[in-house]
Amino acid sequence: MPEDIPLLPGSPRRLSPQAGTRGGQGPKHGQQYLQTPGPRAPGLQGSSSRDPGQPCGGESARSSSVINNYLDANEPVSLEARLSRMHFHDNQRKVDYVLAYHYRKRGMHLAQGFPGHSLAIVSNGETGKEPHAGGPGDIELGPLDALEEERKEQREEFEHNLMEAGLELEKDLENKSQGSIFVRIHAPWQVLAREAEFLKIKVPTKKEMYEIKAGGSIAKKFSAALQKLSSPLQPRVPEHSNKMKNLSYPFSREKMYLYNIQEKDTFFDNATRSRIVHEILKRTACSRANNTMGINSLIANNIYEAAYPLHDGEYNSPEDDMNDRKLLYQEWARYGVFYKFQPIDLIRKYFGEKIGLYFAWLGLYTSFLIPSSVIGVIVFLYGCATIEEDIPSREMCDQQNAFIMCPLCDKSCDYWNLSSACGTARASHLFDNPATVFFSIFMALWATMFLENWKRLQMRLGYFWDLTGIEEEEERAQEHSRPEYETKVREKMLKESNKSAVQKLETNTTESGHEDDEDKLTWKDRFPGYLMNFASILFMIALTFSIVFGVIVYRITTAAALSLNKATRSNVRVTVTATAVIINLVVILILDEIYGAVAKWLTKIEVPKTEQTFEERLILKAFLLKFVNAYSPIFYVAFFKGRFVGRPGSYVYVFDGYRMEECAPGGCLMELCIQLSIIMLGKQLIQNNIFEIGVPKLKKLFRKLKDETEAGETDSAHSKHPEQWDLDYSLEPYTGLTPEYMEMIIQFGFVTLFVASFPLAPVFALLNNVIEVRLDAKKFVTELRRPDAVRTKDIGIWFDILSGIGKFSVISNAFVIAITSDFIPRLVYQYSYSHNGTLHGFVNHTLSFFNVSQLKEGTQPENSQFDQEVQFCRFKDYREPPWAPNPYEFSKQYWFILSARLAFVIIFQNLVMFLSVLVDWMIPDIPTDISDQIKKEKSLLVDFFLKEEHEKLKLMHEPALRSPGGGDRSRSRAASSAPSGQSQPGSVMSSGSQHTNV
Repeated sequence: MPEDIPLLPGSPRRLSPQAGTRGGQGPKHGQQYLQTPGPRAPGLQGSSSRDPGQPCGGESARSSSVINNYLDANEPVSLEARLSRMHFHDNQRKVDYVLAYHYRKRGMHLAQGFPGHSLAIVSNGETGKEPHAGGPGDIELGPLDALEEERKEQREEFEHNLMEAGLELEKDLENKSQGSIFVRIHAPWQVLAREAEFLKIKVPTKKEMYEIKAGGSIAKKFSAALQKLSSPLQPRVPEHSNKMKNLSYPFSREKMYLYNIQEKDTFFDNATRSRIVHEILKRTACSRANNTMGINSLIANNIYEAAYPLHDGEYNSPEDDMNDRKLLYQEWARYGVFYKFQPIDLIRKYFGEKIGLYFAWLGLYTSFLIPSSVIGVIVFLYGCATIEEDIPSREMCDQQNAFIMCPLCDKSCDYWNLSSACGTARASHLFDNPATVFFSIFMALWATMFLENWKRLQMRLGYFWDLTGIEEEEERAQEHSRPEYETKVREKMLKESNKSAVQKLETNTTESGHEDDEDKLTWKDRFPGYLMNFASILFMIALTFSIVFGVIVYRITTAAALSLNKATRSNVRVTVTATAVIINLVVILILDEIYGAVAKWLTKIEVPKTEQTFEERLILKAFLLKFVNAYSPIFYVAFFKGRFVGRPGSYVYVFDGYRMEECAPGGCLMELCIQLSIIMLGKQLIQNNIFEIGVPKLKKLFRKLKDETEAGETDSAHSKHPEQWDLDYSLEPYTGLTPEYMEMIIQFGFVTLFVASFPLAPVFALLNNVIEVRLDAKKFVTELRRPDAVRTKDIGIWFDILSGIGKFSVISNAFVIAITSDFIPRLVYQYSYSHNGTLHGFVNHTLSFFNVSQLKEGTQPENSQFDQEVQFCRFKDYREPPWAPNPYEFSKQYWFILSARLAFVIIFQNLVMFLSVLVDWMIPDIPTDISDQIKKEKSLLVDFFLKEEHEKLKLMHEPALRSPGGGDRSRSRAASSAPSGQSQPGSVMSSGSQHTNV
């Protein structure tokens, strides 16, 4: 028999079956009781003997519902009584999680005497009991269609199984023809203690916080001075000091005396409570839904629409009450506090370790951009300061030299003077100067320093956040199969096995939560998906290259068309370059969205088993496609443009009359800089900021309009004072950190891969990230539902991608300097061919001669503007002159410079790699003070255990009759140290108002 315990103050009354009728008598005043669950009824979960037409427990469809406790309709809960929108309607039990679903009815009408306001339904774990039929307050349900009826029964079973796991539910009444229903979940102390022990959640012990000592007196003084100087930049939050730390230990019900349990309701914070409930939701089965395991499967099958933990309240409420969400908004998620540091500890406390690590990584990356931005600006200013001293650009701008260049196209293009490209040559010096070489070396070492410092910060945060030793927990989290995987396995069993094998699968899934070795997908089952992945990725990469080629054709044809008109002939290069880059930007933005969706679809058909495997494979596919999409136009300009042009008299043609495009007279580096800057800035401005701001607002507006059109009946009082779960339901669902990481990783590539051509890239990245931090913060705090708190010790596969980009950047910058810029040709000329060791005569040295009489018939310029007859024209290449024995063959200088280019690539790459390894070796992954503190903490923990065990034994052996009440104290101490699983069932409902004496 279930045991009766007194009601908590303000709790809704449970009406007995007799009290369900108006003629019955309820409990007298002062004698209200709630019933707690008795022994588990047989056949509730995993039973195959139950009638398929009956819900859980073998009862009727309506009596099996989790609806078992009704509020008295004549005593509605007043607004004054609803002090907190974070609790059940009894104002005692905290809402730890919310399930939401949409329902619809047909033929529904209210029974006579039914009040207009909505009623709450509270579950305390009993089996279903309904009010007496026909009584006032009953709802006469219309017939549901088959799908809705099936979903309803599946929800009832799942909610019943949640109660069997010890959770307490409160559910809205379905008192309208259609609408959204919220199932609010509360985890009592017994459940929290049990799951915290199972999940090995570390919690503070009774020992006071201990001090973390600095390495030495100089370091201590420097740290104190730095902290004093940075005090205006610190957010005003109760953040943990880096000098103090709690002594934590995994929670154990058998060692309750170790912990500082002052209030059971507040011992576990909201994020931990919701995480515990989410773990239960993930492993709870529902046999009616084909043995679906977990809430994610039910959401995927549209049985529930959403599942989310609640925010801690409103972020912009005018009241003085402060909560973590409001504090985060005021000190972190506003653009007005862009100059302040991030409250990382508070972010971790509110959103969990996974999101906390993302913002810690983003903050470190942004701070590391400051020195690289300063150096980049210095390099740019150096180029500006030395532009007048650049001898090659002065020679190109000298009108007296009169280098007559060969036509840039057939027929319509005339000979031209090299001095007309003076502006391009001078601008190229801003980015093509000796300082860019040293800046490339600096940025390669910068990337290594950044990654090494992140590993150290990650270890430091892991120590302060008690993330050490969570590998077992991560492996356990990986065991949860995805709904799609379960469905695929079930389809396989239906095809290959008879009915008994299907029943065996159901039994295995229900009892153990995972399949046997033979009940899983093999490589043969996945082969069609792998083949589709391989073919689709190749197709997408080919599509990207085709679009790049299409833009090349556009540039060639447009340049030829504009050259025919005298009015547009002078601005051909500027017009073609600008329009082509804009086209590239638009195509990149469109393909980015397409490739993101394609990567997700390809990963789905691959059917990964776990969520972590799914996320890793999705990240790899999306990164590969977006990497090729974003960088392929830049790679073309950097390494391929102007390399396959041919020479006058023997040009390479794309189509008849359309020659391959050449680099500008000053080289391709200036065009690479323009291409990189426009794509990088446009992508950051449009995709990362406008899309992130505008798209969520449009989705929210659309959802609001949809809700208004679907809401047939609204409660005016409820709409004026919406509950917190209603407010959170209207927010955008959280979809993961992959988009946030992806945009930053692509930006990291822009900053490192081609920094030799654009030293100002770190500056623009820094400006973007200052906005990005607050933009992401505002999105998480104000526009998204609260994510589930996820524990993780690192950023996962993203670190490997960052490391790969850093190593690849060394190679790409080496080739940009060696091949794209004129740095190597200038060095070779200055030290091998110059008469006085300067760059005088360098321009003439780089230009070859061509006899214009050898131009092909029909390609000569028409209506030439040059007065004198041109015999020789010049073109940029290292070839033998027409009067040489082997005219137009590559000269010795060409092979000498090519050898120097390759030698530079090898030397540069090995030098930077050596310096990177040296930096890696010099900076240990684990800070010395942290490794020392980990050892110290273990010693403190052992001492604390011995002391507490000694105190416990001393108290247990103390004579019970030595002093009055001594026996009571002993029993109280022993009870507090006993496992909570041995407590009476009645303590589930009343433990929220109790204190543990420790």
